Amino acid sequence: MTLQPARLLALLLTLASLPALAQNVAVVNGKPVPSARVDAMVKQMSTQGQPDTPQLRAMVKDELINREILIQEADRLGLSNSAEVKSQVEMARQSIVIRALVADYVKKSPVKDADLKAEYDKFKSQAGDKEYHARHILVEKEDDAKAIVAKLKGGAKFEELAKQSKDPGSAANGGDLDWASPASFVKPFSDAMVSLKKGEFTETPVKTQFGYHIIKLDDVRAAKVPTFEEVKPQIAEQMQQQRLQAYQQELKSKAKIQ
Repeated sequence: MTLQPARLLALLLTLASLPALAQNVAVVNGKPVPSARVDAMVKQMSTQGQPDTPQLRAMVKDELINREILIQEADRLGLSNSAEVKSQVEMARQSIVIRALVADYVKKSPVKDADLKAEYDKFKSQAGDKEYHARHILVEKEDDAKAIVAKLKGGAKFEELAKQSKDPGSAANGGDLDWASPASFVKPFSDAMVSLKKGEFTETPVKTQFGYHIIKLDDVRAAKVPTFEEVKPQIAEQMQQQRLQAYQQELKSKAKIQ
């Protein structure tokens, strides 16, 4: 069978358009909705736990068609040209591009295992090999702290007197600070705490930037330091954030700000 020229031309035009059609999931009022946009949205939803299924893709396709209809109507009404919308679009663009910049920096400047291990060893040495279970009573004035010491020497219970502590996090619990390493506290506090024996309290109030403390040591135990592998992700995140902050400061120092 021989095709007529008109039918042959129509067939060729149809075949020529197939690759272009395959690149779009729909065409709304003459404007294509790229299939790549579906892939991008499905990928984003997959990272949030949504399985990539035909049902999900159909839902995404419908959503993108609805968006295209709405954006076309907004453009027809001239809303895209309003100063407020342009400002919001620019802020959204900045956020997206900055996320791309951060991802690029992290990819090109990964934290090496040797750096992570060095940071872990530093943390381990600062934490020490002991943990202390202490209580404290915090007051503003030294005279008030001395009065509390006098009451303790007279037999008053530390837990009862701790109710007047200015530390809201521990006052209701008898001044209990739970188990912690000395590095968890400011130096004057930790120095006084580690000098105590089990059951003792500081007879001289300890001054810090927070006020005056009376510290009681309940117990001491060997420190339970987590292994490198257990805390490696947290150390990596912390070091990466520190590097990003340094990168930002470096860029800022080079920028001409008027």
